[in-house]
Amino acid sequence: MKKIITLLAFLTSCLVTYGADKHNHGDHDHGAHSYSHDGHNSEEHDPSGDAGKKAGPNGGRVIRSVKPHFEFLVTPERKVQITFLDDQYEPLAPEGQQLSLVGGSRSDPTKLSFEQNGNILISRDKLPDGNNIPVILTIKTSPEAKPIRERFQVNMSQCPTCDYREYACICGHE
Repeated sequence: MKKIITLLAFLTSCLVTYGADKHNHGDHDHGAHSYSHDGHNSEEHDPSGDAGKKAGPNGGRVIRSVKPHFEFLVTPERKVQITFLDDQYEPLAPEGQQLSLVGGSRSDPTKLSFEQNGNILISRDKLPDGNNIPVILTIKTSPEAKPIRERFQVNMSQCPTCDYREYACICGHE
């Protein structure tokens, strides 16, 4: 039994050390952005803050870690709407992308799947109640593609300095 515990402790410390080394970006503050680093190049976002950040055409958060980029929007009914965008931020029809979302409490997570409705994907169910919901959005650009994960807070509060909800804020306030 001691050997198993020792082995588990060793493996845990290796994973923690590997994760810290892999994610060491000494040149910026991780609080300045909330993009995931799973599966995408760090050049996909501006590590210095929100410079150049642009709102989606419907007022949602633009996810830039995949091509085509897409807008993440929470509807008034608390469903999640995904709109894929071209380089001019015009809507594109989904082309086989697969998305899933897990959010809310770790002890009772809400899992959302999406269905196509015209040129958008819309969640079948609603986000859980609450004003600040942690989510993990998993995106596959094609059935054989490696999944890309975006982790962020869906803060439904209105931003005090721009016209968007906090989860889609583009003004870079603190």
